[in-house]
Amino acid sequence: MSVKDLIRVDRHTGLESDKGLLFLDIGQTGFADLSGVRLLRCGVDTVRQLYKGLVRPEVMALFEVPGVMVDFAGQRWHSGRVGRDSGYQYKLQNADLGIILLVKNFNAKLDCIGPHLKIEVSPHTIDSLSPERLQARLDFYAAQVLTHLEINQCAVHLALDLQGWTPPADLVARMHCKARTHRDISGISEISWATKSSTYGRGETSMFGSAGGVQLCIYNKTEQAKATDKLDYWESVWRRRDSFDSADPENYDPEQPVWRVELRYHHSIIQQFASGSLDVKTGEVIDTRSFAAFAGHLDGLWRYGLRQFKLLARPGYYAPIWTLIRDDVRVDLPVDSLLDDTEYKRYYKTSRGFSGKNVELFLGNFVSLLARERVGAKKAFCTLKQWDCWPVIRDHYAAKEVSEYGIYQHIKNLLEERSVRWGRAV
Repeated sequence: MSVKDLIRVDRHTGLESDKGLLFLDIGQTGFADLSGVRLLRCGVDTVRQLYKGLVRPEVMALFEVPGVMVDFAGQRWHSGRVGRDSGYQYKLQNADLGIILLVKNFNAKLDCIGPHLKIEVSPHTIDSLSPERLQARLDFYAAQVLTHLEINQCAVHLALDLQGWTPPADLVARMHCKARTHRDISGISEISWATKSSTYGRGETSMFGSAGGVQLCIYNKTEQAKATDKLDYWESVWRRRDSFDSADPENYDPEQPVWRVELRYHHSIIQQFASGSLDVKTGEVIDTRSFAAFAGHLDGLWRYGLRQFKLLARPGYYAPIWTLIRDDVRVDLPVDSLLDDTEYKRYYKTSRGFSGKNVELFLGNFVSLLARERVGAKKAFCTLKQWDCWPVIRDHYAAKEVSEYGIYQHIKNLLEERSVRWGRAV
C-alpha cells in the first residue's frame, strides 16, 4: 500500500514547509500541531560486533570455574556460562567497561575457525567513544580472544527519545508492517494475537517484529530507566544532547515522561543492506562489517525502519509524528552522514534458485534424526532457529503462508508421527 505524508505547514507563516510542525489533513479538514513535541536525542543504544576465528586455549581456560572473577586483556572480568538462546556458551562481562564478550558459538566446533565471538557494547560506552575508537577497542579484545581473526558483521539498535507525545491507545491497529511473528504480554501472562504486536506491563511497551529481523519497540523510557536504576544517567544525556531544537537547547522536562522509539536490527538484516545498497558516486556496495564502517549509514537505516513500520493517521496517510521523526531526526554520532550519497536497498536471498524441495527434504531428515534421539519439539525448534540457514527455511514457509508457529507445529506433528509409526526403531 502506498502511504503519503500529510502537508507540513509553518505555523507562523501558513506556508508549506518541509520543517513545519503543523500538519494539515485537507481530506478530513483537520490539522495536528506538533510544536509541543521535543525530540531529545537519537543515538545508538546497542552495538553487537561479530567476529570469526579460532578461540585461544588460554581463553577457554577462563571458563573452567564459572561465576568467578578472572584477569583478561589487562582488566578484571566476570566469567560464566550463558543460555543457549544467545547462540554462545560462555561470557566475559565488565559492566564498568560496558563490554560483554560472548565466546564459543553453539553451532560451530571449538577446534574449527568459526563465528566464535560476539561483543555487545552498552549505551554509555558507545556514547563516550567515537565509532573509530570504539572499533579499535573491540578489535583489540577480539584479538585477545581469537586467532585467525576476521571481522564478521555488526548489528545495532537505534533509539529516539522524545517528550510531548504519548503513543495512542489504538497504536496496534494503526501500525502497519510486514512482520510475521509477535506476542502480546501483559503482566506475567503471554498471549499470541493475530494483530502481530506485543504490549508489556500496563501498556508501557509495544513491540512489533521479530528479534531475528527488524524490530520496533515503543516504550516509556522514564519508567524503564527507573526500574534499572539508570535514570540519573539518562537525564544527564537528555540535558546534554538536545540535537534537534537549537532554539531551546535545554528542552528536557523532568516532570514529563520520556518515550523511546527504538529500531533493533539483526546482523542478517545489516548484511542484506551490504549486499543491496550502493554508493551513488562510485557504484560500489557499502561496507557494513564493522560498526565504524557502518556508522555513516545509520541515518539511512533509521529512515528505512520507519518506512517498514508505518504508523498511520488514517488509511493511506502517515501519522504526523511518524513523518516528523522519520524526516527530522539524525543519529547523533561524530561522523559524516552518508544518507545523501547512498541508495539503500536490501538484497534478499531466496529459495527460487531451487524449487524449495531442498528445505522440505532437509526438515524431514532433520526431524527423523531428532526422533531417533528422542528430542522434543520445543528443543528441536529452538535448535533449528539457531542455524545459519534458518532465514531461508522461514522465508520458504512464509511464502506458503505458514508462520513460525506453524513451522513449530509442523515439526511437532512430524515428531509425533515418527514416534507413533516407528517407535524406538527410528
